[in-house]
Amino acid sequence: MNNANNREELDSIKDKGVSLFARSLDIMDDDPLEEIFALNLGDFLSESLINEELACKISNKKNKNEGIKEQLRELISIYSIDSTLSLLGFRENEDYIIYDSIARAIKLMLSLEECNIYLSVKKNPLKLAGTSLDNPNEAISDYIKESFEKEKVVTYKDDKFVTKIFPMKNNFECIGSIETKREISKPLEKQYEDMLKITAGLFVTSLGIQKLIDEVKRVIDSDIITTSELQNLRAQLTAIIGDLQDQQQAFVETTARAVDLKSRFKTTHSKDVAELSKEISRHIGLNEKTTDLIYYAGLLQNIGKITLNEQLFTKKDKLSKEEWEKIQEYPNAGVSLLMNINFLSEVIPYVYYQKERWDGSGKPEGLKGMSIPFGSRIIALADAYCALIQDRSHRKALTNKEALEILREECGTKWDKDVFEALYEIKGD
Repeated sequence: MNNANNREELDSIKDKGVSLFARSLDIMDDDPLEEIFALNLGDFLSESLINEELACKISNKKNKNEGIKEQLRELISIYSIDSTLSLLGFRENEDYIIYDSIARAIKLMLSLEECNIYLSVKKNPLKLAGTSLDNPNEAISDYIKESFEKEKVVTYKDDKFVTKIFPMKNNFECIGSIETKREISKPLEKQYEDMLKITAGLFVTSLGIQKLIDEVKRVIDSDIITTSELQNLRAQLTAIIGDLQDQQQAFVETTARAVDLKSRFKTTHSKDVAELSKEISRHIGLNEKTTDLIYYAGLLQNIGKITLNEQLFTKKDKLSKEEWEKIQEYPNAGVSLLMNINFLSEVIPYVYYQKERWDGSGKPEGLKGMSIPFGSRIIALADAYCALIQDRSHRKALTNKEALEILREECGTKWDKDVFEALYEIKGD
């Protein structure tokens, strides 16, 4: 790369990656047991493998209980609802807002006739907790009970609608059901069903973490709690956090597929953009955390389109002014969704600014040059390349050579030249 300022920017990003490991290296020299926990495995996994002499040496360095309590407090600070957004951005004492908002968001995203959420709190009978309707029927049908009790998807039809009920469950429990209703001529596509299942599981796990955190808070300052009890709590918390992280990744990937389906893109468009963005990031030499964030942002760059009516993407006539404005606003809608999903907050700048252009002619802020976040520049170019080599309603797919030639001509106006050079080194003949 020839641009000195860009080189300084890349070095800064890389340095942040190096600093992430500095503490771990110090810990390893000092205490190998704690290094295992720092890697998110938890020393409860390995204590049986440590000989008595080493265990004694470690335990003499610091009170064992206090060490575990510190680790628990650190986990609580990261995952507690007090310090981060809940799944959809609301506090626990506003349940009626949470569940109505979820139901309405699902209805909008999946083009449903209606959506209802039923919960069983502390093993109490099922009740309607949230709805997309203004005047809902709160009766619990046998179909909803069956979905909840048997933990399975239940489907039934009438003359106008297909109703599908999804259990809200994870590996540990089932807490309710999500009821969806769609016109009988438009049954739910598999991508939407997958998204609903993942969303339901993610929601249950998020609530499970909060319940476990509440339990930890109640006992963590007790003088009579034993080391084994603390280790058990830490084991439970670490395990459920691991489940949450797996579900988060699945949520991002299924959401991306649902967006591509709704916007009539090639069904792997978002995945293609994300993979190419990751490849460019690695080629340039960005650290793993930054690369992962850019990958997620690449998957979700078009997430706002899931809030738009499908008819906008299938309409063959010229769009009205109002329809065009809705499409232009989808990045803002996407950012609003991301702001309300706690684990995706770090990708927001990359998504929000990915329509900025190098010469300042883009949106939403007219940022110019290196003032545009580096991840946004990478995603923008990757998206443009993937779009050019795919068929569109108004043209056939371009060849790799043709696409690269067009992008080269737009360097310095639309694209960062150094990012393009990385793309060319990857894709050029």
